[in-house]
Amino acid sequence: MQKPTIQPGRPAGTSTYESAPAMAFGQAVRAARVAQAIAQDEFAALAGISRSHMGKIERGEHVPTLPLILKISMALKISAAELIAVNRPGFRGGSLV
Repeated sequence: MQKPTIQPGRPAGTSTYESAPAMAFGQAVRAARVAQAIAQDEFAALAGISRSHMGKIERGEHVPTLPLILKISMALKISAAELIAVNRPGFRGGSLV
């Protein structure tokens, strides 16, 4: 019996980039970083990514992968859930509004 072939990539017609969640996540990262008074280049080094990539994430120009979200949350010393929660409608700072 032959194994079915796996087609790489996204299904036809799906978007590879959604700006609203990317912007919300980036703003949450920037707000947490600024609240801790950490410079972007220092923060990028703590997270183990380049400063330019971190800038793209904070500006909402890049949608980070789960491993990258975890690196960012560990560098900020906050949970990944807190950073991701900003993408839920009606969710503000740990509680539903």
